[in-house]
Amino acid sequence: MKTVFTTGEAAKICKVSQQTIIRCFDSGQLKGFRVPGSRFRRIPRDQLYSFMRDNGIPTDALDSGRRKLLIVDDDVDLVDLLVDHFERDGRFDIRSVNNGFGAGMQIKEFRPDLVVLDVMLPDINGMEVCQLVRSDKSMDDVKIICISGMVEEDRIQKLRSAGADDFMKKPFDVDALMARVCQLLEVEPASAG
Repeated sequence: MKTVFTTGEAAKICKVSQQTIIRCFDSGQLKGFRVPGSRFRRIPRDQLYSFMRDNGIPTDALDSGRRKLLIVDDDVDLVDLLVDHFERDGRFDIRSVNNGFGAGMQIKEFRPDLVVLDVMLPDINGMEVCQLVRSDKSMDDVKIICISGMVEEDRIQKLRSAGADDFMKKPFDVDALMARVCQLLEVEPASAG
């Protein structure tokens, strides 16, 4: 379990900008220390926890230290495979839904760090879900990886314009998806085996 955080890590956990964390640190609202010989600030876990509690920021992300992942696909077998794979890793809290409406509800309630989003859903398409997420400023940090069997370059560009951070063509290697998720969330890549 992590005991000391960088300002960037603290910002992600609190779902605020790194500048906000730095301002709170510099003003003394958030206690921590500077790394000797550098300008880097570090925040001990207990201080971050107190700061979050005092400011009404949910502490569940800090409590579990796990990243929240929402998997959205109408292919139940694929969802089961992905959920199983990420659960075995142990670093993720996972929820899954199989339609765009459910995705919108879960994104608002669960506040995932990352959404694995099928583009071709039975009701609302993935592009609309991307636009929904990107229209809410409080969800600026949510990463979205779109997955789809269709790969026309202009469609992929439209998805990126709508707010997707990444795109993977189906069928894909689950370990490759895991590597992209880790990269986008800036966590250590999964250890092989």
